[in-house]
Amino acid sequence: MTKPEGSEVLTHDDSQFVTFWNEVLAPKFIAFKHILVDGLTHHSEAIFPTLPVGEGDRVLDVGCGFGDTAIKLARLAGPSGDVVGVDCCDVFLDYARKDAEAAGLTNVSFMRGDAEIALPGEKFDFVFSRFGTMFFANPVAGLRNMRKALKPGGKLVHIVWRDRADNPWLSMAKDIVLKILPPPGEDAQTCGPGPFSMSDEAMVTIMMKSAGCENIEFRRVDAPVFVGKNVKDAIAFQLAIGPAGEVFREAGAEAEEKRDQVEAALAEAINRQKTEAEGIVMNSSSWVISATNPAQ
Repeated sequence: MTKPEGSEVLTHDDSQFVTFWNEVLAPKFIAFKHILVDGLTHHSEAIFPTLPVGEGDRVLDVGCGFGDTAIKLARLAGPSGDVVGVDCCDVFLDYARKDAEAAGLTNVSFMRGDAEIALPGEKFDFVFSRFGTMFFANPVAGLRNMRKALKPGGKLVHIVWRDRADNPWLSMAKDIVLKILPPPGEDAQTCGPGPFSMSDEAMVTIMMKSAGCENIEFRRVDAPVFVGKNVKDAIAFQLAIGPAGEVFREAGAEAEEKRDQVEAALAEAINRQKTEAEGIVMNSSSWVISATNPAQ
């Protein structure tokens, strides 16, 4: 059953990254929810049928965002299962709860928390994260907490972006903007390491072994992503969120002075991706990384 709101917070002080997510990034993500949820449809279709979730399973979704993945997992686990979604952004969880209620699901609940500090203490059959672990400032701590949330022998899957070259939908815009604006300084406000921080298979394997995971496997998924209804929408998305958005935000007044130049350069590049059927789509590539918690 859905837990009452009073029990939906893992109490701890917010890190600077969590504060940044809530105060700066969350409003931008809401504005582009149609891209951040619908844009990943092809990745979800490629991944969810393969997830090891069965009827009656207890599932934890880390960095659940707007709750779309937790809702999908709740349907896989069925009425006898139980899904808990955790995210650090209050407003994301508001959307998640409303959507779960609208879907008539009583086997999914949502909690506010930071996976690097603490996760629910229940022993789950399966722990999942879609495009969340790349933002861990301390990835070993976050992955260890995910692994410790599992029962002995339980399974963990997290999905991360592969390298820049295979993800032009994120890298192209930053490369273009950096030709016009200066790079962010060392003191730039940030949401954490960023989308490509777990692209290196060897490095992530070491992280996961350090977190106590076993049977670590990587599977590559290539799929298109939707990045805007039209060129104007795609440009606005790139300048609000992601690597290009960080460059534009940190450039401040200079960015606004050069906005027309930046938008013209992005429009020229994005127009080459335009399709009549789906709006603006671009290539992307992710790792589906699976592991198990050691059996006791």
